[in-house]
Amino acid sequence: MAKFRAILCAPLVAMLFATPFASISTATAASCSSGASAGVDWTECRKRNLILTRSNLTDAILVATDLSSTDLRGSKMDGANMTKANLLRTYLDDSTLVGADLTKAVGYRTHFKGADLTDALLDKSEMTRANFSDATLRGTDFSKAELGRANFTGADIESAKFEIANLSRADFRDASISQGSDFAQAFLYRARFDGVDLSGTQGLTQAQVDLTCGDDKTVLPDGLEAPGGWPCEDE
Repeated sequence: MAKFRAILCAPLVAMLFATPFASISTATAASCSSGASAGVDWTECRKRNLILTRSNLTDAILVATDLSSTDLRGSKMDGANMTKANLLRTYLDDSTLVGADLTKAVGYRTHFKGADLTDALLDKSEMTRANFSDATLRGTDFSKAELGRANFTGADIESAKFEIANLSRADFRDASISQGSDFAQAFLYRARFDGVDLSGTQGLTQAQVDLTCGDDKTVLPDGLEAPGGWPCEDE
């Protein structure tokens, strides 16, 4: 009788334990091997050092995806979930990332030149030396982001959030900073605002301004004065 029960139970054990794990493994492998497409799920996949220019990754799930050194220039990535993605030296120039979520994404010298990041979330991201030159940054959230030495030259900035962000030595020269951008508690040590109109910004204090670099063409909000150290010497 014991032998008969063992024979009956063996297939059951195989079905309960072996089959589900095999299915999960196959699904995961299939997801990472999928090509670039709208809505693709590349969660935690390794997609580094690839040429994916002009891809359509609209609404893609790229959570913790390794995209380091991958070329995504001119791609459509509106609504993509890129939280905690690895964007080390990734090329996203001229791409559209409208409403994309890059919360806690990690990058260094990441390229966003000419990209459209309207309403994108980059809060708590690490984007040291990232290039946002000529990018559209309307409603973009950089709260608590690490943006040391980031390049914002020529960027179109409106109602962006830089609260508590590290913007030490960031370069905003030739940027258009329109109404509503918030710099409350941002660290602005030697941030460059030469020739920039900051009159429509929010949250700036005299203590912050005293740390910055500007010139006689820099326009400050009412009540703030240019520090005696302007203009700064080039480093």
